[in-house]
Amino acid sequence: MKLNVKSLALSFGVTWGVAIFLLTYWLLIFGYDGLTLAKLGKVYLGYSVTWYGALIGLIWGFVDGLIGGALVAYLYNKFLPE
Repeated sequence: MKLNVKSLALSFGVTWGVAIFLLTYWLLIFGYDGLTLAKLGKVYLGYSVTWYGALIGLIWGFVDGLIGGALVAYLYNKFLPE
């Protein structure tokens, strides 16, 4: 059974983007310092553990998950025995 590349890419993108967004808000609401999550700022340009940074993380996470999901589905379909 082959995977649908677009569907898996979209689901990975939405999941990863929303996860970064919610985790950033969680840290801000409960007052944690977020030092571990702040390291994403070195990979995702413009990201920081702030209210505005959560939106940037959502966008970067979506793009990152989209590419990762497409790559997983493509490689799975490529190496699937026929």
